[in-house]
Amino acid sequence: MENCGLLSENNVPVPLKSISVQVLVQDHVATVSSTLQYVNEEERPLEALFVFPLPADAAVCHFSAKIGEQEIVAEVQDRETARDRYDDAVSSGQQAFLLEESSESPDVFRLSVGCLSAGQNAAVTIIYVTELAVQDDHSLRFCLPAVLNPRYTPAGSAAGIVSEISSGAVPYTLTLSVHVSSPKPISKLESSCTLDPLVFLHSDHTQATVNLNSGHMFDKDVELFVYYQDTHQPSAIVEAGETTAPPGSLMRDTVVMISLYPEFPEGVMSSLASRGEFVFVIDRSGSMGDMMHNGKGSQNRIESAKDTLLLLLKSLPVGCYFNIYGFGSDFESFFPQSVEYNQDTVDKALKRVKEMKADMGGTEILQPLKHIYSQPCYPDHPRQLFVFTDGEVFNTKEVLDLVKSHAHSHRCFSFGIGEGASAALITGMAREGSGHAQFITDTDRMQPKVMQSLRFALQPAVLNISVDWTLPDDVTVDTLSPPINVLFQGQRTLIYAQLKGESSGGSEGTVTVKYSLKDQPVANQLHFCLKPTEKTQLSIHRLAARTLIRSLEQEERSGAADVEGIRSRMVELSVQAGVSSVHTAFIAVNKDSRQTVKGPLLQRRVPTYDLYETCCLMEACDDWDIETDCNDGAVLSLQADSEGEQRDAPELQKDSLLQLVSLQKASGCWDLDATLADVFGKTEDELTNQKPAQVDGSVWATLLALIWLYGCKIEQQVEWQFVAMKAASWIGSQKGEISIPDHIHSVSVHQETFQQISSVL
Repeated sequence: MENCGLLSENNVPVPLKSISVQVLVQDHVATVSSTLQYVNEEERPLEALFVFPLPADAAVCHFSAKIGEQEIVAEVQDRETARDRYDDAVSSGQQAFLLEESSESPDVFRLSVGCLSAGQNAAVTIIYVTELAVQDDHSLRFCLPAVLNPRYTPAGSAAGIVSEISSGAVPYTLTLSVHVSSPKPISKLESSCTLDPLVFLHSDHTQATVNLNSGHMFDKDVELFVYYQDTHQPSAIVEAGETTAPPGSLMRDTVVMISLYPEFPEGVMSSLASRGEFVFVIDRSGSMGDMMHNGKGSQNRIESAKDTLLLLLKSLPVGCYFNIYGFGSDFESFFPQSVEYNQDTVDKALKRVKEMKADMGGTEILQPLKHIYSQPCYPDHPRQLFVFTDGEVFNTKEVLDLVKSHAHSHRCFSFGIGEGASAALITGMAREGSGHAQFITDTDRMQPKVMQSLRFALQPAVLNISVDWTLPDDVTVDTLSPPINVLFQGQRTLIYAQLKGESSGGSEGTVTVKYSLKDQPVANQLHFCLKPTEKTQLSIHRLAARTLIRSLEQEERSGAADVEGIRSRMVELSVQAGVSSVHTAFIAVNKDSRQTVKGPLLQRRVPTYDLYETCCLMEACDDWDIETDCNDGAVLSLQADSEGEQRDAPELQKDSLLQLVSLQKASGCWDLDATLADVFGKTEDELTNQKPAQVDGSVWATLLALIWLYGCKIEQQVEWQFVAMKAASWIGSQKGEISIPDHIHSVSVHQETFQQISSVL
């Protein structure tokens, strides 16, 4: 991998001085305006190149440049035409600006600023719209990408994304202001960065503003989480088109964005799948040795992934199949093919997990995926693929096409680790593989997010999904979104549609999503008003155009017969909607700026931040102390060492939860031995002496483990919920030993369960 554009040793100044960002959040959609201030501090004309990230699903819809008092608004043109115009303008001494999307990955853009005169200022403004992703806690996540990690390019490959990287802080500043508006009251805003106080503009809390603290270093992505009251409700945004657009076109007609939150019947959700083939694919490239974050208690990425693998392996259902792949410049698998889940195979896998290191070179994910897909699937065991990567690959679109081509045989759950993970890769793999994407950044713990995805993977498969529209007689509908091929309980599903014609009567429409779940027919329905929403500024049209363009791009890459026709339609839609695509670019030329160019233009590459830290601090375990009254009169006191010290491993502070989980057998039980006692801060004799005579040692040990989990680690329940379910199920299978109340099998057990478990001892 070649990194270019590093600042020279004598610190030659770069032209980018500041970035000012204004964000308008309207319900589930954000409009983002970024202004980049350039100053040419050289003694002759200069060309500046700036490679930077944008959200993977963003629709870039405006690009302009202001030089002095003159503003030039860019046009969207065919890419080659735009490049030719840029080259011609720069070579003739005219100021020119070119904004284009990377052909390898839709979340990377390249901005060329050409022929800035010595000492001249230029302000470049880029506007894009993007959907806000719904998080597990029902917040909406906005992310301003600040980090573009170098994308690994294998030797001999002509393609690749070259990132301009700084070895220190970036030499420009960032200011960011956010305005939030919603029909629903705003509960709060949170961020991974320091914010100024939130200011509500109305007493009903439907509008608010907040600014990023001026001390932000722009060394990581800026994440903002918006919390509305009743976020988890279906909604529709209806947007009128442009009256000046051609009749019958997307931009002329009304467009609707439907947000649905499927609710599955409770009876179906109470039983999770006990079958499946689970394949875990772990990035072991050198970058996985970087730290998860800069703060106290940070692990490096590969160690966090290893801890997560331990939880995943212990949480899998008995009788399933599994395998683990590691990849870098090459790849390897733990087993030649997926093996049945039992004590022997789990022990072998865990031994290999402990030996895993970030020592496999570059990041080439395509070949391991091809190998996995070449393996035959097991009948009645649906394949579930879990991919962990810091997302630094060069051939994103090729990877996504491969996942999509095998969507019929598996589901793909993807996890972006650390700052700079490619959103296009992570969200794209989950989208094309009918799964779910998660990002683990800053101080996020990997384990709870991964276990949430495991819960999705264990949900029953949704089949026979269809979307039906009921509209007034004079209105027809064209669905612009790809067919829905996956639904998860409570997770948002977006549908874009073009409404043609005008209603002379009814003012309401209905959309119904029908599907079957464990042979049960289910329908989720939303009624919506056809009257357009005001002040949306065509953002819904542009998102709809972006959705349709992405579908056409995939169709083109799949080798469709009419490639030229598809490309032509894509360019036409991109130009008409003013939205970027892989075949178009924004071009602006200042025709009044012609000057004689003496000698070659200087070239400067503007650095983005390369996140690399060398500190390594292990998270200390919390001290705990809890007592349990058993029905035979014995009192069992479970406590950590008074100083929080870890026995037999003074050099490391080990996570007590992971220690307990690592001791669980594949069947779900624990052995009553000294190792388990050590987790509880006791001796083996202290545990054994208090065991009722009629209770088997493993049953007693398993009950104690459940007591400890519910009593001491309830705040991390999402991480051990499946471990506890397996344990409770195993105890229930022990005839004549002991029984557990039915609700202990539920994952929604709280502190009172601690006493209820204790009462059966």
